[in-house]
Amino acid sequence: MEASSLALAAREVLLCGDADGKARLAREVAAAWRGGALSLGADVAMPDRPNRPQRPDLRLPRDMPRRSFKGERGRVALLHSLAHIELNAIDLAFDLAGRFAGAAMPREFFDDWVGVGDDEARHFAMLQARLSAHGATYGDLPAHDGLWQAAEETRHDLLARLAVVPMVLEARGLDVTPQMIGRLTDAGDHESAAVLETIYTEEQRHVGAGTRWFNFLCGEAGIEPEAAFHALVRRHFRGALKPPFNCAARHAAGLPPGFYEPLAVPLNRR
Repeated sequence: MEASSLALAAREVLLCGDADGKARLAREVAAAWRGGALSLGADVAMPDRPNRPQRPDLRLPRDMPRRSFKGERGRVALLHSLAHIELNAIDLAFDLAGRFAGAAMPREFFDDWVGVGDDEARHFAMLQARLSAHGATYGDLPAHDGLWQAAEETRHDLLARLAVVPMVLEARGLDVTPQMIGRLTDAGDHESAAVLETIYTEEQRHVGAGTRWFNFLCGEAGIEPEAAFHALVRRHFRGALKPPFNCAARHAAGLPPGFYEPLAVPLNRR
């Protein structure tokens, strides 16, 4: 890492085209930030899209093969899809920290998002290790190319970015991860289940950071948080939110039902 500021270092993370290298660099940047080796910096242009390795083959969500998560191949497919999500999450966290470095936000805001990026990098490495234990590696299977859409859609609006990424996308992970843990446990893959338990616990903290800073910005602007959230999600997120919700985990993250339930697709339409 050659950068002298967090904004420049975040750009380096986004421009790294090697998956394992991106995760390592993200952790180096986090350590440098915590150690005081980086200034905040500002006015650094972030790339429109992060660099990606040549593999996996990225496809539109509608073009992804339908997979069963049963058996050994199914577990590999599950772990691979989660590794892809975590790799994108590294870029989303550092894009947020770098893109909005010029915003008048407290130091603690950047501490939180660098910490999120560090967590996501560690999660990716843990999932890579589990793939390796199954004789696979990230890139072996195709992956969908829709995750960066949230960053593109909210690239000029910090409040919208917080609403869509941690408070919608990461909160969705809280809803579905317990079932994945149960599936892996039932299959006897306790090591992978333990990795997902760690991810599940730490993602609650990520959702909590998004909710806390969303509320902070709403307070600074004198606007009502739930109404602002509903308007931003309707404007920047395609589709309705899908129940059932993990209300207990969302509550632990500081995200009450008044935010997400009014945006849910009715169960009789699913």
